[in-house]
Amino acid sequence: MSEIALITGASAGIGKAFALQLAPRCKAMILVSRDASKLNVLAQQLQDLGVRCVCIAGDLTDPLLVSEVVEAIRQQGPVSILVNNAGFSTHGLFAESDIDAQQKMVNLHCNTSLALCRAVLPYMRQMGRGQIINVASLGSFFPMKKTVVYGASKAFLVAYSQGLAAEMQREGIRVQCLCPGYTHTEFHDRAELSNFDKTAVPDSLWSSSEQVVAESLRALDQGGNVVTLIPGESNVASARSAIAGFSEQLA
Repeated sequence: MSEIALITGASAGIGKAFALQLAPRCKAMILVSRDASKLNVLAQQLQDLGVRCVCIAGDLTDPLLVSEVVEAIRQQGPVSILVNNAGFSTHGLFAESDIDAQQKMVNLHCNTSLALCRAVLPYMRQMGRGQIINVASLGSFFPMKKTVVYGASKAFLVAYSQGLAAEMQREGIRVQCLCPGYTHTEFHDRAELSNFDKTAVPDSLWSSSEQVVAESLRALDQGGNVVTLIPGESNVASARSAIAGFSEQLA
């Protein structure tokens, strides 16, 4: 129990699963989420397991909150595990969308993730070790109508993580871009996705948050050169098919 972890989007779903599965490794965690009440419930669970918790409730599209998180990194000690998990999506034609919401999505998925990676890396480099998990999506590989900005912003995380991993590989810092498919979380219950029909997706394509996180941590623990991790064999096959189809469109 020597690690200090920072997890965004920590109060539910994949973020919560990361917090609970990382608890045996951690002496402290910085937990960030918009939902203060759920965050406090999780913190109590973790404290009962002997993990000291700092909770920061708010919207990470706000630069002031990002600054607060960066200050917490400085105050709480060297963060050795970073999980950039906070995210959201909308569903609808881009030409009819709220542009403010689309720009907030890009800001959260891209700019906030960059800022937090940049904040923890000096400490990780000094320690000669660290783990960064950027949570993207299987949608990174599928340019799809009605979620065009979501897929594009998550694709950014894939490319960014690949490049950062190459830069950090000789410094003992592992970078993983986790690209889950359909996952049972509260993600699809948000108002922005009210017109998304979950029943249209076959049960066989859904995973639990716990399964996704277990596969992520197992891959990190095993080492190797895998940067982009897609949980589930069917999801891997889908991504490979999408990449092959995209290559045929290149001129």
